[in-house]
Amino acid sequence: MAGRFLETYFTPEVLAAQAHYYGRPQVIPPQQEQDPLGTEETDFISRRDSFYMATVTGDGWPYLQHRGGPPGFLRVLGPQLLGFADFRGNRQLLTTGNLAASDRVLLFLMDYPHRERLKILGHARVLDGREHPDLADQLTPAPELRGKIERLFLIRVVSFDWNCPQYITPRHTDAEVEAVVAPMRRRIAELEALLAGRESRGS
Repeated sequence: MAGRFLETYFTPEVLAAQAHYYGRPQVIPPQQEQDPLGTEETDFISRRDSFYMATVTGDGWPYLQHRGGPPGFLRVLGPQLLGFADFRGNRQLLTTGNLAASDRVLLFLMDYPHRERLKILGHARVLDGREHPDLADQLTPAPELRGKIERLFLIRVVSFDWNCPQYITPRHTDAEVEAVVAPMRRRIAELEALLAGRESRGS
C-alpha cells in the first residue's frame, strides 16, 4: 500500500527536497516488508487493456515501455504475483535485457475514464515461453495469440499505491465511445424510419 510504497521512494534526496520546498520532510512509520494485492487492486488490474512498465538499463538509464492486449492480459496469479505473456515484436528486447541487469520494475496502470491510476512496485523475471508451455497457456489472453508468445513475465509485488485523480484527463476507447453512441444511433435510425414513413403516406 502507500506506506510501503512511499517508504521505498522517500530516499534522503527526496526528503531533502520536501524539506526545501515545504519546510519539513514527510514522516513514514515503519512498514511491513511486502503488501499483498487486495480485491480492489485485483479487480482494477483485470479490467486493464494496457499498462506502462519502467525498468533501468545496466548503466542506470530509465526505460519506459507500453504494454497492451485484451482486457485482463495482465494476470493476478496470487496476492503478490503478477504475470503476462510477451509476444513477438520489434526484436529489440530492451525490457528483457534491462531485467538481466536489475529485476526492479514499476508498473503504471491507468483508467482514464474514471481518472484512476495504480502504481505497482516489484521484482520481475523473464522466462522462455517455449520452456514453460503450461504457464504460457495460463497467461495467453486469447487463443489466437498463443502462437505469438515468446516470453513470460512474472512480477513479485513489493508494494502498490493509488494516486489521486487530479490532472488526469478523461480519455475513452473506441469501444467505450461506441457503447454510449450505439443507442443514440439506433434511436436516430428509428426516428428517420418513422419520418420517412410519414412522408411517404403524405405524398
